[in-house]
Amino acid sequence: MIPPEPPSGAHAPPVEYAVDKRRARKAAERAVLTYDDHAVVATEVGRRLLDHLDLIRIDPARILDVGCATGSTTTALAARYPRATVLAVDHALPMLRAHPTPRRLSFRPRRRIPVCADLEALPFADAGFDLVVSNATLHWSSRPDRSLHELTRVLAPGGLLMLSAYGPDTLGELRRAWAAVDAGVHVHVFTDMHDLGDAMVRARLADVVVESDRITVEYRDLDGLVRDLRGQGATNAATGRGRGLKGARARNRLVAAYDRLRSTAGALPATYEIVYAHAWRPRAAAEATPPRGSHDVQLRR
Repeated sequence: MIPPEPPSGAHAPPVEYAVDKRRARKAAERAVLTYDDHAVVATEVGRRLLDHLDLIRIDPARILDVGCATGSTTTALAARYPRATVLAVDHALPMLRAHPTPRRLSFRPRRRIPVCADLEALPFADAGFDLVVSNATLHWSSRPDRSLHELTRVLAPGGLLMLSAYGPDTLGELRRAWAAVDAGVHVHVFTDMHDLGDAMVRARLADVVVESDRITVEYRDLDGLVRDLRGQGATNAATGRGRGLKGARARNRLVAAYDRLRSTAGALPATYEIVYAHAWRPRAAAEATPPRGSHDVQLRR
């Protein structure tokens, strides 16, 4: 049997989840040549994230794009703010090398600097950037609070942090199908929007706004979903994952379980819960500390 889907808006309690960073980095390095063809959701999420800037008045001189992959968001930021210096960070060096050269762009960016680094230990001085953007990257960190501390640390007073992340309902169909096979960890554990908002407050960010959306991709078969995940380097990087290869029997059970989730039109759905968030680093230190026992986070759905 396939475990029943939880009621809408209900999530399981937070699960302790550690990421094997070496495995995640190696998967990203292998996927560099196929990433753009398969990371359709991440690219679309990045586009929607930057659309939020249409309603925000900001003229940044220095921008940091964290988790830039092959550079679609970096390029869009450079086009939106042509006078700014844009630094692009990723943990996989081949991804940085795949960024489009200025000759391949329809505009001439002022300056773009690639940096290979870890989200949890950014190699930059404090308060160096007016705008920090992170698109669909936070789930590669075992310690979201540490990562948000780093993103806030490098943000200048009065600067803006914008990020997107996958919520816990992401790939819920695949998670439920695997649960019919065994009790192992096969799908990433993602952060709930409420927990993300609370973590941003703990990072001493102000005027936190968090909202969620959903994107559903339809496939003819499970192999199509697997190709997209592998093609963008979205591997199972849990340190507690099973180490052995799954046999044909387990795969057949997985396929059968997922097939029972087909839509009335016969398609296999893969749902992504998308969380968008933005906040400001206060100009004065006193503003950064919320009153004890209370804080405000705007949640939108």
